[in-house]
Parts: sequence; structure tokens; C-alpha cells
Amino acid sequence: MSEATVAFAAEEAFTPNTVRRRPSGITALSLGWLMITVAACALVPFVLHVDAYATNVTHAYDPPGAVHWLGTDGLGRDEFMRLLIGGRITLVVGAVAALVAMLIGTVYGALCGYYGGWLDTALMRIVDVLLSVPTLFLLLFLAAMFHGNVVALMLVIGATSWLQPARLVRGELLTLKERVYVEAARAVGAGDRRIIFMHLVPNAAGTVITTTTFMVASAMLAETALSYLGIGVRAPTPSWGNLLSSAQSDLFAQAYWLILPPGFAILGTVCALNFLGDWLREHEARSFGDA
Repeated sequence: MSEATVAFAAEEAFTPNTVRRRPSGITALSLGWLMITVAACALVPFVLHVDAYATNVTHAYDPPGAVHWLGTDGLGRDEFMRLLIGGRITLVVGAVAALVAMLIGTVYGALCGYYGGWLDTALMRIVDVLLSVPTLFLLLFLAAMFHGNVVALMLVIGATSWLQPARLVRGELLTLKERVYVEAARAVGAGDRRIIFMHLVPNAAGTVITTTTFMVASAMLAETALSYLGIGVRAPTPSWGNLLSSAQSDLFAQAYWLILPPGFAILGTVCALNFLGDWLREHEARSFGDA
């Protein structure tokens, strides 16, 4: 073993970043948080059979206890059930919106990167113009048009989030299209569509997957912001965003338990996704370096 290898191993073993770089550290905790969150949001409401929409004003603002684990809101609804159902909606909206954004961005970026020339110049100038538009204001305008429709909300967030993925995929294909296997595919008569979607895009999968992880977190934050402002998921359907909004209208000193659970749920899930994306990006960089 060379001295350089020993020095590298020692650095990996003792630097503070080691925990973040290895799956046994924050990445594993982040993945565990996501698995628990998804499982709880998906399964617990069906197991406990508690109606998250049932009102009982005689139990309004009950504090956390054995019956209501996270207390109740101003209408006596169980906050724990509403948090789980709202989390399921927020996670689904974030995941679907991210997939829509990555699908559009991957196809758009692949065409720009593969063909290049005037087509690449024209299409990327469109991207530059759209990037100059404040995304939040565009989201507010489009979301207000659909009056809280969840499916439309997914499509709106996805349709306004594909610009950065398109630039990343374009950059990847500008490099990949010069590889030998592309020339070999052309030599055996493969068409452009087959080369792009059967050879180039699969080899850019690492970038696509890593970017998707960050996009889910961004889409969740977008849904939360829109729901908080009242133009995303609307009551009585819960989401983490409108739970925060409704909690703000209550007296925080009187019912503090209404704002803390959705706030910590958003913070923990978004941090988990970002840590997981960081690890995937570093793992991809090390794999590329080893290759």
C-alpha cells in the first residue's frame, strides 16, 4: 500500500466529514427518517382508524395526551392523524412534481446536449429567459388559477421546476456524446432517438437520480409555501403547509402543539432528502474519479 493511500485512508477515518460521507452516518439516519415518515404517513391512519376530519368542539385545543397524542385543533380534530394524512399529501405532491420536472428537464436537456449547434443555443436561451422570471410569483399565479386542485398543483410545480435539471442533463450529454460507445452505436445504424434514450440518458442516470432527490425537497417546500398562503392544498384536506397556516391563526401560547409538529416534520424530511442527495452526489463523484 502506497503512502498516498495510507494518508487518504487516515484522512477518511478521522475528518469530521467522514460521518456525512458514509452511509453509516447522517445518510443512514436521513434514509431511516424518510422510511419512517413515509411508512407512518401511509399506514398509521389505516391502522388506528381515527377520523382526521371528525370535529368535536368540546375537545378543542386539548393538549397532547394518551387519547390525542399531539393534541387537537380549534375544531377538536386529532392533530396526529391530520399530520400523518397531511404528510402523505405533501410527500406525494413533492415526489410527483419532482418526477414531472425531471422528465421534462431530462428530455429537454438531452435534446440540447446531443444536437448542439443552433438548436442548443435557441433552446438554452429560452431556459435563460425563464430562469430570469421569479419562480415564486409564477407559482403563485399558476396555482391561484387552479383553486387548490392537488393534481394541478403537482403539474404546476413540476412545470416550473425543470429548468435546472435541463441544464444539468445538457452538460452531462455534451460530455457523454463524445464517448466511443456513441460512435459504435452510430456505426451499427442506431438512430438519434435510440442513442439518446438507450445509451446517453442511462449513462447520465447518476446525475438524474441525485438531482431528483433535491427536486423532491424543493417541490415539498413549494407545496408547503403555496398551502401556507392558501392557494395550494386547501382545508379541510390537510397538508403540512396548511396545518402551519391554520396553527398561525390560533393562539401560539394557548396551543403551541399545533405549530411544532408540522414544522419539525417539514424540517426533518427536507433535511433528510438534502443529506441523502449530498451523499449521492459525493458517491457519484468518487465513482467517477475511480473510473
